[in-house]
Amino acid sequence: MNRLAPSALTRWIIGILVGLFFLIPLVATLAYTFRGEDGAFTFAHWAGLGDPAKAAVYQPIWTGLGNSLILAIVTVLIVLLVLAPTMILVNLRFPRLRPVFEFVVLLPLSIPAIVLVVGLTPIYLQIGRSFGTGAWTLAFAYGITVLPFAYRSIQASIDAVDMTTLAEAARSLGAGWGTVVLRVLAPNLRQGLLAASLLSIAVVLGEFTIASLLNRDVLQTALVVVQKQDGWAPAMFALMALTFSFLLLLIIGRAARGRSGKADS
Repeated sequence: MNRLAPSALTRWIIGILVGLFFLIPLVATLAYTFRGEDGAFTFAHWAGLGDPAKAAVYQPIWTGLGNSLILAIVTVLIVLLVLAPTMILVNLRFPRLRPVFEFVVLLPLSIPAIVLVVGLTPIYLQIGRSFGTGAWTLAFAYGITVLPFAYRSIQASIDAVDMTTLAEAARSLGAGWGTVVLRVLAPNLRQGLLAASLLSIAVVLGEFTIASLLNRDVLQTALVVVQKQDGWAPAMFALMALTFSFLLLLIIGRAARGRSGKADS
């Protein structure tokens, strides 16, 4: 028995306090969406989401949500197709570069978003000339923003797996590097890759500063625009976005446990 471990009562108290810390603001926001201008309880605000008369008011939110989902997909692809293979390469072939690589990918944590935008503005002028000014181009900036979160998730899985032995065994059996990464290493890093994908989606759906300063239409900027006409809409859509993220977390966690259970069996 570990004497340093907290008792069951202590764990329950900590769990309840942390749960209340997150739950109270959500409950307050939900209660706000059911309150009318006169303070009376009403479902009118939620019913208004399907009102054709208010379609023009909510249109920026639907447009911003679509752009944010596209951004999330592109950002996740950057994480899975660029960051993850680079991390595998560094850990397998260039382990001495790991401290330098870690410092670089964690650097965005210490750089404020507004400073990042100032540095990216000249680059985005060239991106606009080459690829246009579509909202999806924000994925290049978001790819930098999510680096620290995605790196920690993937690195935790890498540290838990003996990648060198797995790679050498696969190579000795004649597998190419593509097969080693996709069919040998990636399944063992599934949990970290899923967690990195979820964190990337959460960051993209919640990011405002970069999109606002670079004048792109995403979910968060659309909520600010709509709030000027309907003060309840941003609260309702924020709750739906949080619910979507929570369900996505449950699905990814369930998938990771299901896969690991099959692998163990």
